[in-house]
Amino acid sequence: MLTRWDKNISELSSTLQSLSVTPQLGEQISPDDGLQQWIAITQQIRKQNQTVFLIGNGASASMASHFAADLAKNAGIRTHVFTDLALITAIANDISYEEVYAEPLRRYMQTGDMLVAISSSGNSPNIVSGVKAAQSLGGTIITLSAMNAKNAIRQLGDLNFYIPAPTYGLAETAHAAILHYWMDAQQR
Repeated sequence: MLTRWDKNISELSSTLQSLSVTPQLGEQISPDDGLQQWIAITQQIRKQNQTVFLIGNGASASMASHFAADLAKNAGIRTHVFTDLALITAIANDISYEEVYAEPLRRYMQTGDMLVAISSSGNSPNIVSGVKAAQSLGGTIITLSAMNAKNAIRQLGDLNFYIPAPTYGLAETAHAAILHYWMDAQQR
């Protein structure tokens, strides 16, 4: 049975208002403080001509690609996504699917670059592996996750944005709203 549109909007609004932001190993901070910190870090990355890497699976991969393009075009920020099918399948076949993001990050990421990891479940092994690789390389890590509050990436980032969304639709829509807010703040 379809949900009425006004109920859907209300549920989305409630989900977005429930955004939780935690620094790594820290106490929860307000969404405004977390977003302002993320914006400031990104502006510093632009000034230092560093790179923002974005990763995700499925719809989250589409968001990673979308926001990488918008950041590059609208804000003049160097971005990188790993969407080359030949690269993905070569790594998945020759190493493992779990390494499709970690392996290229090890080759391209520099200390001080940023990784934005988008995962509705927060438990995708390739996303977890990518986050851990970025940590070992000295990158700044931002995570966006949903669904299970105890998901694997929720405490791994320097800033962790968690939405208590019970469905992929709400999780992905909320993540897109958060990413648009962040990206819009970067425009020159």
